[in-house]
Amino acid sequence: MENLYNIEMLDKRIKELKKIAEEIKESGGQIEAVKRNINRILASIKMLEINICDLTEV
Repeated sequence: MENLYNIEMLDKRIKELKKIAEEIKESGGQIEAVKRNINRILASIKMLEINICDLTEV
């Protein structure tokens, strides 16, 4: 079985995730649980950016 990855599509979707997470942080950031969880989500998204999005720049 051959795995084919569309790096450009992954890059686009990761950027969408980040945008949505930042919007949630803006609208619900005063709620401590939201703030903590969004910070964790953004940290995970950052790892995806390092692993995937950086490939599109190479």
